[in-house]
Amino acid sequence: MELWYTEYQTKNLGLTARIKETLYAGQSEFQQVAVVDSHEFGRMLVLDGVFQTSIFDEFIYHEMIAHVPLFTHPNPKTVLVIGGGDGGTIREVVKHQSVEVAEMVEIDGMVVDVSKKYLPEISVALNENHPKLRLKIGDGIKHMQEVENKYDVIIVDCSDPIGPGEGLFTHAFYQDVHKALKPDGLFVQQTESPFFHQDLIKRLKTDIASLFPITRLYLANIPLYPSGLHCFTIGSKQYDPINADVARIPENLGTRYHNREIQKSCFALPNFVQELLK
Repeated sequence: MELWYTEYQTKNLGLTARIKETLYAGQSEFQQVAVVDSHEFGRMLVLDGVFQTSIFDEFIYHEMIAHVPLFTHPNPKTVLVIGGGDGGTIREVVKHQSVEVAEMVEIDGMVVDVSKKYLPEISVALNENHPKLRLKIGDGIKHMQEVENKYDVIIVDCSDPIGPGEGLFTHAFYQDVHKALKPDGLFVQQTESPFFHQDLIKRLKTDIASLFPITRLYLANIPLYPSGLHCFTIGSKQYDPINADVARIPENLGTRYHNREIQKSCFALPNFVQELLK
């Protein structure tokens, strides 16, 4: 009997993948956690029925959410990742020589444990207990409320704005992010699909721009995510990512998607996205 797994990306659209087997299925304090092995995407992490990442294309998301902001800031030393329980973003963050401390606050310890076991290619920094890594299992929203003037870069690697991730898409949260950043700090957040989440993107752009003098949206093509076109939003106190010095991006960073040209071109937005942000 064939097994199929469907993520309903909107009320009218779903992505269905044929599955070889379910490797893990459990219920944490916060959500349903599963790992399935699919024919097209390989092993996939699924939270509350939503595809989070896959062995096939995870490098695109993790490289773009980490390297674009880290190469925008001229000297990021202290970095915080909120969420990112699969470990892929931290894997990319610790590649930067300037980074001295990479903190990670993930609310669901089950996601970390399951990723370490079933997605070792993604969670390599977690499995190795990388010396730069400071892992905390806890509430990222509460953590942000308790810190001030601490981080050069904050990366909000969250799930969709439902369930545990809902509070990470609010104006109050962005106020705490602003407070937690140093005077020249910046942050980035994944902000969903410019096709299917337009109202959300417009609201977040307004919220972030009310606090940060420089607000930029950029794009990446990620097959697993709704529509295949995904966006990220940067809020920066001082540095404009469009003016980033791409010459300092090493060619031996080991990336498969991000490079000097992508660092620049990802901010070139189609007309319909530009209209969305006006």
